Amino acid sequence: MALTLIESAKIALGRDEVLKATVMELYAKNSDVLQYMPFENIAGNALAFNREKTLPDIGFRAVNEAYDEGTGEVENVTETLAIAGGDVDVDKFLVDTGGEGQRATQESLKIKALSLSITKEVLKGDVTSTPKGFDGLQVRCTGDQVVANSSAASGAALSLVKLDELIDAVDEPTHLIMNKALRRRLTAAARTSTVGGYITYDIDAFGRRVTKFNDLPILIADKDNTNTDILPFEEAAASGSSVCSSIYCVSFAENGVMGLQNQEMQVRDLGELETQPAYRTRVEWYITLAILRPRAAARLRNIQNATAIA
Repeated sequence: MALTLIESAKIALGRDEVLKATVMELYAKNSDVLQYMPFENIAGNALAFNREKTLPDIGFRAVNEAYDEGTGEVENVTETLAIAGGDVDVDKFLVDTGGEGQRATQESLKIKALSLSITKEVLKGDVTSTPKGFDGLQVRCTGDQVVANSSAASGAALSLVKLDELIDAVDEPTHLIMNKALRRRLTAAARTSTVGGYITYDIDAFGRRVTKFNDLPILIADKDNTNTDILPFEEAAASGSSVCSSIYCVSFAENGVMGLQNQEMQVRDLGELETQPAYRTRVEWYITLAILRPRAAARLRNIQNATAIA
């Protein structure tokens, strides 16, 4: 059964378990995407599965006639786990004079950095440039699962008609993912009578307000661990100008878009190092992204940072 990080964080026993629960909750709190994306435990370091490609032919027959035989086509997909994590060292002097809170502060900073790094990988990961990572949604969304917001050479303002088309390209959609600027464009459009847009609001697990468009929560991909925009207006348009961004629609579900892990993330208190007077905590996660059915994710591209249109 796939669980979100919030659900996985509910069990805590010893220090390592408490650390692990804290890490998972902080991971989710620092990333809209990781808060809602389900994770499934797998055996080994990879998962191989058959994904639907084409359906078999169906026809009609007369009495005493046979059907024409027809089979569907599937593709074999293998998702291999990547190893993500890091070490946190805090000088013994700081702990002795300032208390255990010194370690907690540094652990929280490391956790935030990791969560933002993984969020960027989920969206923009590309093993051709980062072979130790995994492919993200931008690489995985191809063919009919890429919708052009505009055919103009330099892209265009967000079209609500095209946004609806993006949503329709996904079976059982659950969430939209975009940057803050495009969320602002949507909420502004909802206040404009000539444009419109069905905007509502909800509250997440941390008490924060969540914007919804057509009942789909909008998840924000903001900054990565280097304080760089994850979904900037720097994607190349047909003209070659890097002035566009993308919106993603996903179905976060056990048979849709989900994270794979060998086990819940490991958080280990390694104690004082022999080589230096410092306490070390190690956070490590065997993780990758999987899309289990063809129409579980789609991308709307060629969007400029301009006032949205109907």
